[in-house]
Amino acid sequence: MFRFLRVNMATKTCVFEEIPQEYAGLGGRALTSAIVAREVPPTCTPIGPHNKLVFAPGLLGATNSPNANRISVGCKSPLTEGIKESNAGGQPGGHLARLGILAVIVEDMAEEGQWWQLEVGKDHAKLAPSETAGLNNFDTVAKLVEKYGSDCSYVTIGRAGEFKLTAASIAFTDRELRPMRHAGRGGVGAVMGSKGLKAIIVNPEGGKNQPLVNEAAFRDASKRFAKALAEHPITSKGLAEYGTAVLVNILHEAGGLPTANFTVGRFDKHEAVSGELLNQVTKERGGTVAHGCMSGCMIRCSGILPDKKGKFQSKWPEYETLWAFGPHSGIGDLDAISQYDYLCDDIGVDTIDVGVAMGVAMAGGAIPYGDAKAVLDAMHAISEGTPLGRIIGCGTATTGRVFGVRRVPTVKGQSLPAYDPRAVKGQGVTYATSPMGADHTAGYAVTANILSSGGTVDPLKKEGQIELSRNLQVATASVDSVGLCLFTAFAILDVPDALPAIVDMLNAKFGWQLTGDDVVTLGQRILSTEIDFNRRAGITQAADVLPDFFMDEKLPPHNTTFDITHDELKTVFNWIEEKD
Repeated sequence: MFRFLRVNMATKTCVFEEIPQEYAGLGGRALTSAIVAREVPPTCTPIGPHNKLVFAPGLLGATNSPNANRISVGCKSPLTEGIKESNAGGQPGGHLARLGILAVIVEDMAEEGQWWQLEVGKDHAKLAPSETAGLNNFDTVAKLVEKYGSDCSYVTIGRAGEFKLTAASIAFTDRELRPMRHAGRGGVGAVMGSKGLKAIIVNPEGGKNQPLVNEAAFRDASKRFAKALAEHPITSKGLAEYGTAVLVNILHEAGGLPTANFTVGRFDKHEAVSGELLNQVTKERGGTVAHGCMSGCMIRCSGILPDKKGKFQSKWPEYETLWAFGPHSGIGDLDAISQYDYLCDDIGVDTIDVGVAMGVAMAGGAIPYGDAKAVLDAMHAISEGTPLGRIIGCGTATTGRVFGVRRVPTVKGQSLPAYDPRAVKGQGVTYATSPMGADHTAGYAVTANILSSGGTVDPLKKEGQIELSRNLQVATASVDSVGLCLFTAFAILDVPDALPAIVDMLNAKFGWQLTGDDVVTLGQRILSTEIDFNRRAGITQAADVLPDFFMDEKLPPHNTTFDITHDELKTVFNWIEEKD
């Protein structure tokens, strides 16, 4: 049986409770958003006592389903001032599910200056004073492993979270106990820091896979889903060979690779930061290609890149990381970007919002354009808590304001990721309308716009983009609730039996009678809940727009603008009746 664990940082109590009826049947993002919407006052201060921080594995966690051990983190975002679900891989999600914990709900705040760590095991949980305050993530985990051992998994914040910077992330350890899988977006690390919670230690001893109502049916459905992942060229080979960095050359060729703070769509040094080069260099240095971040991963998109001497340097930087510190900031140096990626993981900041903030700081004259050493110094400044470090560590919107930059690529305070909305227009619709703020994963229109997965929609034309983004946002909300890796979406879109296999796994696990239509209904319900929270927080449809320079300025090489109107964007969530 699953339970909730409520942790009150003010009273230091940890209480297991039965799942209230209003949350029955929910997991992952569906659960985090439902708890935040019901229990968090929408106008509260995000780093104050009334916000809550929720950790929830997905519905298929602690099963033999492939790629199903991800975890959702929910709260009111200090970056967007709206609802936030941030998603991460690593081991803690699967471990919590194996312990029968469907959600950890962290409430209230410890006394200012106090730091605590939460110890979670089978049928027990307690808060203990933290001995790792002031340390970044790698040193924090190393010290925790000395005390709690290598069989546990760990959830931590670095100094950015302690400083409550609005681009602070939460780190989750991978299978090798490296704190390199992050709930990155929305400043969730600042909320954890505001609670006085430095770390969570998850001891899976005594945990087990959750019981299945129909084991034979689950086994059959799981095999079918694994077959779909193994058959699809992207999930079986492309991501394992090149990681998400495979997109660098693809987006450059498509003219949608935002360069020099979204002024052009191609980068003349794209080959120097490409997935192809990343694969080549990794093999030459004896690194690891095709590494999985969590148990049960079949896709294995996360390689390990050594430095020139063969020592560990970082995980493979994601495409968005390579882009933000590379083309966006004018840096064509794979090793430099890998070092920034490591520092983001260590300090605990979102690589997207901080990387984009670097390019915006360049546009404002605070950092020389393309200066790799200056960016490295700025990364260290975040850890040191200097004024410049705190500005950049609070992300793109803050950096743009401080340095008087006009072209600031954000929606609802969150920076745009690595696809220019003038050349990948379906992605622009998602950026503008997602309740999460600008977020590529909320409705990944690159599938049909660029990769011809799930159909083809011309990325340079407005036709079909609203429907594409709507359908993907609905589907993604459901995928995030099941606990599946987003990359399984390629198989879900292209292999006819993939979605039925997921539905059959859920039915076999819980004894439900779901159909494919119920997946759509769940996604719509989640988005409705999130949008309602935002409206009550004061975020209206007026915020569902891109910055005006995307409409005003043509993007080379195609010389296109984002020409989808605000009235058209208002139709994305067409099942919701909006009030004026």
